[in-house]
Amino acid sequence: MLYGRDAEAAEIDRSLDRARSGRSGVLVLRGEAGIGKSALLDRAAASAEGMRVVRGTGVEYESGMPYAGLHLLLGRYLDRIGDLPDAQADALRDAFNLGGSGSGSGAEPGKGDRFLVGLAVLTLLSDLAEERPLLCLVDDAHWLDEPSAQALLFAARRLDAEPIALLLAARDPDAPDAPGRPVVAAPGLPELRLRGLDADAAARVLDARAGGLPGHLRREILTEAMGNPLALLELPGMQAGAKGERSTAYERIQRSYAGRIAALPEPSRLLVLMVASDDLGDVGVVMDAAERFGASVRDLEPAERQGLLRTTAEGRLAVRHPLIRSAAYESAPLGLRLDAHRALADVYLERGDICHRAWHIARSVTGPDEGVAAVLEETAEAGRGGVVGVVGVPDARAINGRGFGGSEAVAALYEAAAALTPDRAQRGRRLAVAARISADAGLPERAVDLAMRARSDLDDPLARAELTLIRASLADEQDRTGEAYRMFAETAASVADQDARTAGYLFFQAASAAVNAGDFAAVDQMAARVEDLGLPNAAHLRALARLFAGQDPRALRHGAADGVAALRELMEAMRLCYGPRERIRVALWHLMLGDLAGADAAADELEARFREGGAIGLLASALMLRSRTRLLLGRHRDALTDATEGLRIAEDTGQHRVRVSLSTVLGLLAAIEGDERRCLELTAEGIERGVPPSSVHGAAARGLLDLGLGRHEAALERLSDAVSGPHRHGAIASLPDLVEAAVRLGRPERGRDAADWYREWAAQVREPWVEAVALRCAALLGPDEDADKTFTRALDLHREGGPPFERARTELLYGEWLRRVRRRNDARTLLHTALDGFERLGAAPWAERARGELRAAGESPAGGGTGRDDAVGSLTPQELQVVRLAADGLSNREIGARLFLSPRTVGYHLYKAYPKLRVASRNELTRLDLT
Repeated sequence: MLYGRDAEAAEIDRSLDRARSGRSGVLVLRGEAGIGKSALLDRAAASAEGMRVVRGTGVEYESGMPYAGLHLLLGRYLDRIGDLPDAQADALRDAFNLGGSGSGSGAEPGKGDRFLVGLAVLTLLSDLAEERPLLCLVDDAHWLDEPSAQALLFAARRLDAEPIALLLAARDPDAPDAPGRPVVAAPGLPELRLRGLDADAAARVLDARAGGLPGHLRREILTEAMGNPLALLELPGMQAGAKGERSTAYERIQRSYAGRIAALPEPSRLLVLMVASDDLGDVGVVMDAAERFGASVRDLEPAERQGLLRTTAEGRLAVRHPLIRSAAYESAPLGLRLDAHRALADVYLERGDICHRAWHIARSVTGPDEGVAAVLEETAEAGRGGVVGVVGVPDARAINGRGFGGSEAVAALYEAAAALTPDRAQRGRRLAVAARISADAGLPERAVDLAMRARSDLDDPLARAELTLIRASLADEQDRTGEAYRMFAETAASVADQDARTAGYLFFQAASAAVNAGDFAAVDQMAARVEDLGLPNAAHLRALARLFAGQDPRALRHGAADGVAALRELMEAMRLCYGPRERIRVALWHLMLGDLAGADAAADELEARFREGGAIGLLASALMLRSRTRLLLGRHRDALTDATEGLRIAEDTGQHRVRVSLSTVLGLLAAIEGDERRCLELTAEGIERGVPPSSVHGAAARGLLDLGLGRHEAALERLSDAVSGPHRHGAIASLPDLVEAAVRLGRPERGRDAADWYREWAAQVREPWVEAVALRCAALLGPDEDADKTFTRALDLHREGGPPFERARTELLYGEWLRRVRRRNDARTLLHTALDGFERLGAAPWAERARGELRAAGESPAGGGTGRDDAVGSLTPQELQVVRLAADGLSNREIGARLFLSPRTVGYHLYKAYPKLRVASRNELTRLDLT
């Protein structure tokens, strides 16, 4: 019976009830050792009537082994992996050391793998819950290996409409006994913190355990235990009131367990050590290893009788409390621990499990041992495909961490091998490989740490340059751009005499990072230096410098022409590179040329490729590009859907720059719709960071919001700052807004430079819609006798395509001009067209301006409508995604694989969407206009 935990038990019961009713419940239990986390999990398991229970435990001594915790939790369901979508099945097989199916799913190696594992876990849990509600329990989650923890958290954040209750128990990071490693963080998940029992509950626990204690001893135990249930249970048998005792209750409980283990017969002690030393608790493995020391199954009984070992519902051997594991391992003689690991390694080798064999053999030595290090490297190589090259050089092959355990397992094995390597150069080489693979696997902090450690062991400048490249690339991804380009440049200079190609590539990366930092002078300096050194890609770097020089409003005509020409040269050169990040960069450059069709086609191709292959980290960048393109194309629902999904993925994968960029897309959408609160919220981080182009895009969104709401002074000042400051990258699109704000304030001179800059850019990119906007600016600033002809030409060009929002703005401004010159009938025609366009886009403040102009032109228009299909418009972004895919004929399972959701959550979104759309089945969806 649990005393004093009624509130906590009720909270857990609510999670179980939610699962039984078909909705997920996730809860993280936190507290110090012995506080009752495991007891509450036991109670949950006992209360799970009608539910399937799966249970796992993090193991301290296996926390460095990737996916060990996940295997312990889900290993009994290996036969269900084949039912998963191919890419997910392959990722989970790799994680569990089962080998891929050879399905050729096309997944990008590296970052996507570990998130695919998380998606596979989500789908597998959902499949298990299809048969009956599922209770998933994970004890000692703070000892989970990082890949297992990340996969579980990825799945937990996506649980929604599944009959699943997921309970994770972990040490509180503030507890005195917190582990000496980062405690698993679970942002966004509900937590339940366990404190010590109150005085009444503590007294009842103690009396139930040891009634009749002398009063003074009872008081001492209650005081010393501080409400910790395990202490209340264990202290009575430990001479709690011994005079002069200064150890903590936690330390004394540990000693108590060690004493109980020491009192066992020697074969039983050995069996407890074997269970404590191995993460799987496979009875066959443990007994095979123990038999080499003369132990047998009969020797389990004394340990079970003493409450030290138990057999789980899955048939595994496990310790009854995590502290028993620590006590058994730490109290055993060193030689016996080493022998136990050697025996377990031999058994795993006989069973063909080279991964577990490697981890045990690594723990079987006490110091550097090249023989063992070589075995670990050989094991890593067995799980590795592809070739190691200079990381980041365009034609280098990325490491494919598939084969077993994914990239994380390969990196961990190399790191373990390095730790046991006596030779300094060999140690540095192994650490460098671990650093490269960790970077590819999306583990930036670990990659940087490994690279720093490797650097101190390597003397070769090229090898050190490669490590600096890792650090600098990660710094650039995390928006530490100033630090990044200095590291790139210094490293490039250090290897220029030895490897011109690598030096040239590093200088190009340095210049790209300088652009991101807004330091265009540094780009010019590096271009000049590369030319002086005669490096092979000097022309490309000079083109990059020309590109951004052409964005300077002071460099009109020749500067704009040369900048656009340079951009076209770069795009042609980059098309020869086949890396996914290079393709994303080229696609973004289409937008810099105003080529919306090219950007849209590239974004669609990249999104389909990354989604099909499960490259979740890369998918966020593709969705960022596609959402911005679709916003310009007037497909606002699609832009909202893409940006919302991309933002969620970027948050999951830790891609700060992409996340901020996606926020500014949503901020621009909010600005068009006149939602001031959301616009300010979504653009705040980009502006505060001051990193272009997101900082400029954020300011531009706020400027457009001001303009739409009639705050012309604020718009002019904000936009003037954005386009004239040192961080002007990304400002061209806002120049027409600045022109309009200046004209509306009666200060057209403030907009002339911006209009000239935009006109020169338009002349070079040669896109009809860009030229149309340039003509609109000219009509606003020019004499009235030219305005009619200029506006008319602009509208002719708008009709060839481009952003509907810009066309509606031109129609509005032309209609306003026509009204002022008393051509009211002509004005009303244009103003009606503008109003229809704004309403279709949901651009509320702009629609209201059009209505105001219509009223001034002598008409009373109906107000307030959006002009959009209310049924489709009522869907959430995710509902709209699901409905569209369902209308295309995809099953719930196929939709879930594409959107990184469980099939049941897909069904839940359809269930919510059908009433909104007034349909009752999938077949009816095909008859709807879902654009």
